[in-house]
Amino acid sequence: MNTEQILLDRSDSKCELCASESKLSVYEVPPVTDTSADKCVLLCDTCRDQLDNPENIDANHWRCLNDSMWNPEPAVQVMAWRQLTRLNSEAWARDLLDMLYLEPEVQQWAEATASTTNDDSTPSKDSNGTILLAGDSVTLIKDLDVKGANFTAKRGTTVKNISLTDNPEHIEGRVNGTRIVLLTKFLKKAN
Repeated sequence: MNTEQILLDRSDSKCELCASESKLSVYEVPPVTDTSADKCVLLCDTCRDQLDNPENIDANHWRCLNDSMWNPEPAVQVMAWRQLTRLNSEAWARDLLDMLYLEPEVQQWAEATASTTNDDSTPSKDSNGTILLAGDSVTLIKDLDVKGANFTAKRGTTVKNISLTDNPEHIEGRVNGTRIVLLTKFLKKAN
């Protein structure tokens, strides 16, 4: 049996992320080490287009991850984790990400492309030089005046589920219910 047939059987001929039954194709989960069925997922054109072209992302489409993140297949879990991490500016996605548990080797696979997707860019590092990834938690090491929001983010405040930006010296996070940009030199990765 070929990979596509194995995936069609495994998924009951449905997209393994959104359960659509139309225009399905095999998607090799990066980093591609082999093309066996356990390293691939079956996706519809909509999911595939949004994965390949993040600028086309429709956050509401990905609410389907509420169901597919519980799939027992590690490749599906990896894709769900990556999409939820990409969408962590959405409260519902952060909530799902907080609930999602991955076995250590599956978590390592899921995080594998977090560092490879920005190969040409410098990684974001905290004040101690520790590399920061999307979804990490950080602690403020200094009181920071938040311009335009009329409050001070206090030293010791933990910021959960950070988002990376194009600038490696900036991250985004939620402090006092407000989404703000923080300078990495005033942060340390939380344990």
